[in-house]
Amino acid sequence: MAWRDSRSNRRKLFLYMAAIIVGVAAQVAITSFRENLNQSINDQAKELLGADLEFERSAPLHPEVQDYIDSIAADQSTALGFASMAYFPSTGTTRLSQITALEGAFPYFGTLETDPVQAASQFQQTNGALVEEPILIQFGLEVGDSVKIGRSTYPIVGALIDVPGQPAAAGFFGPRIYIPKQTIEETGLLQRGSRLEYRTFVQLQPNLDLEIIEERLRELKRTRDFDYDTVEERKEDIGQAITSLSNFLNLIGFVALLLGGIGVASSIFVYIRQKIRTIAVLRCIGASSNQALAIFLVQAFAMGLTGSVMGATLGSVIQLFLPTLVSDFIPVDIDLFLSWTSIGVGIATGVIVSVLFGLFPLLAVKQISPLFTLRSIGIQFGQLLSRTNKVTLVALVSAFITAYAWLMLNDWRPAVFFTIGLYICIGILWLFARVIMWGSRRFAPAGWSYEWRQGLANLYRPNNQTSTLLLTFGLGVTLISSLYLTQDMLLGTIQLGDQDNLPNLALFDIQYDQNDGVNAVLEQNGIKPLQNVPIVTMRLGSINGQRTTQILADTNRTARRWALNREYRSSYRDSLASTERLSEGEWIGSFTYSGTEVVPVSVSEDLMDDLAISVGDTLTWDVQGIPIQSYVASTRLVEWDQPSPNFFVIFPVGVLEPAPQFFATTLNTPNREASIALQQQIVQAYPNVSAIDIGQVIDTIRSFIDKITFVIQFIGLFSIATGLIVLAGSAVSSRYQRVRESVLLRTLGAVRHQVMKIQVIEYVLLGCMAALTGLVLSVGTSYLLGYFFFDIVFTPNVLILATEAAILILLVLLIGSINVRGIHHRTPLEILRSES
Repeated sequence: MAWRDSRSNRRKLFLYMAAIIVGVAAQVAITSFRENLNQSINDQAKELLGADLEFERSAPLHPEVQDYIDSIAADQSTALGFASMAYFPSTGTTRLSQITALEGAFPYFGTLETDPVQAASQFQQTNGALVEEPILIQFGLEVGDSVKIGRSTYPIVGALIDVPGQPAAAGFFGPRIYIPKQTIEETGLLQRGSRLEYRTFVQLQPNLDLEIIEERLRELKRTRDFDYDTVEERKEDIGQAITSLSNFLNLIGFVALLLGGIGVASSIFVYIRQKIRTIAVLRCIGASSNQALAIFLVQAFAMGLTGSVMGATLGSVIQLFLPTLVSDFIPVDIDLFLSWTSIGVGIATGVIVSVLFGLFPLLAVKQISPLFTLRSIGIQFGQLLSRTNKVTLVALVSAFITAYAWLMLNDWRPAVFFTIGLYICIGILWLFARVIMWGSRRFAPAGWSYEWRQGLANLYRPNNQTSTLLLTFGLGVTLISSLYLTQDMLLGTIQLGDQDNLPNLALFDIQYDQNDGVNAVLEQNGIKPLQNVPIVTMRLGSINGQRTTQILADTNRTARRWALNREYRSSYRDSLASTERLSEGEWIGSFTYSGTEVVPVSVSEDLMDDLAISVGDTLTWDVQGIPIQSYVASTRLVEWDQPSPNFFVIFPVGVLEPAPQFFATTLNTPNREASIALQQQIVQAYPNVSAIDIGQVIDTIRSFIDKITFVIQFIGLFSIATGLIVLAGSAVSSRYQRVRESVLLRTLGAVRHQVMKIQVIEYVLLGCMAALTGLVLSVGTSYLLGYFFFDIVFTPNVLILATEAAILILLVLLIGSINVRGIHHRTPLEILRSES
């Protein structure tokens, strides 16, 4: 019976299924791709590290740690990493690069991929350099050209294509260049103040117990400052990052599936309403209420199953294209395969959503009696469902959503918050829909034209699409718009534009005896430095008389490890910078120091929190072997997002001048060409000085954020697609009502263009309301994200909002126009016959 009844309505049923197809496709594509990634990570676990152990420190390892490494290593390689300017003589171009000075046979697992292949094993013996392939292409360089790093010039012996455990995105903030470590002293770059990263890669002796090794390393780490990674830790870190991202994307896809569920419920509601007389006739000829329910429940199940299978098939195809979206961020080669578990979960989820949401209108079928054959017109169909049934179904849907979110997030608390947040959004949208319908009923100015009043009335008349459109389309718009607005907000914090008072070039690692020479070069080019600040390196020795080693050994400490261990780069001046403001205490800009006094210092607010200290507390600094006693005289709120030298700790003038120091200079060049020419001149005269092209950094960050948000937007578009499908399904369901209204209007004397205008007005109003609702929610969401997560004052971008609103209104109008095509040619006789 269910099969026979569906024959005349299969086109409509397929449209209802389309929403489920899109939602399940998103689910299967993401979960299956995640399975592919996790399997690839497991298969290539050792290649992620390139060794059994990796040690990392900002200084050479302590002899006790090195002795232990020597006792367990079958082989070891060392690397020194730092940022430096690279100069390419053949093209005269420069670029701030990530230099790795390597010594040894690293990697022990995986391959340092180069072109030509033999360059990876020969560059250390030939004193050559490996330069990342994209920079060779960008600058028109070839193997055989040279690169100058510091005072040393290296022949480029190969293009660096891939490094084990490093994604392509690792080169976003500067190309990677490998040079032999034995030549590093000749570059002259190991100057005071240079920020260096010492790494040691270890291949373990066979048959060693890794658990015993890790236990010893944990003991050493408590007293000796260093970090280390094992293969399992690296695999877990990368796997966790991938899982977190895929879970987030999966929840976005799940929202699309839930929108499909709402669409199914709305569509079946309209479908059943059209079948009331048929159901009543079945009851007259002996069918029970349960049999009547079973007929349409079988249809809903079949619709969900068919749509889920088709969605799973589509999702399996989509996953083949996902690697191109995320390959820059994944440090493994992805082996694609069909994940039958993901397909099974996707199909099951789609069927459950279809049936659960379909039960809302279907349970009302049981209340249809034979009497409805006589009074089917004017029935308040929504009232047929009892309050108990409504509460039970809402509880079931809530439990299902929470369970699925729990499955994705592996934590019940965020799962509950996800469900609550989803209900809040849906509640706001539903409430706004009711307000619109109430307002359109009450607000009907007598002075408006007949067409406008009729179009406004269509927002609340029977078979209106207001609630469905706002619930489905509005939620999808909220997701996508929030992403665009948040992206714009983040990019706005680094958007410098052409402001003359902000720097577009920064020079750093200028040694004390080079500062005057660098300033002279700037003067020759007619450029005045915006800032020329001294920098002194130091470490924190004690807090309130307690040594940092003692604090670190205390497991109950509140101070952060990084703040106690780090090497500080501090400065001195007599006034606050433009990127700072005093928040507590007294600013002291100058101080007479003879070597024994306690010096007043100003500390940034965030460091105060990380050190768990207060104004008045004492700090002892080890300034390159010389202890200096200080106390916190004031705290500052620092705008770290501004392109200016900012510091955790500022000393007054009169204290640090005799200390070994280097300088950082910021300036504003008139254009990009002048900036490039100045960088070339500075690098050739002072090879150790590095330059940061701030404009280029901003472009790089923008590109990075664009890539991340594109992945999220790609999944979020499934929600918009679902909303459009649900809107189309709702429009098709109401087509008969629109035909009937058109005929009645023309019977009463309305001409064709008036009928068309009424329909255009209705869909424009619907589009405006959906766009307004979604955009208002997205503005609120972006504001909350800016306030709670990014600490940014959010200012909506009016251009983005206006563009989104225009596109959304046009989409709604297009679907509405397609739906009402041809209805003007229907005759009153057809409607009269269909009523009989």
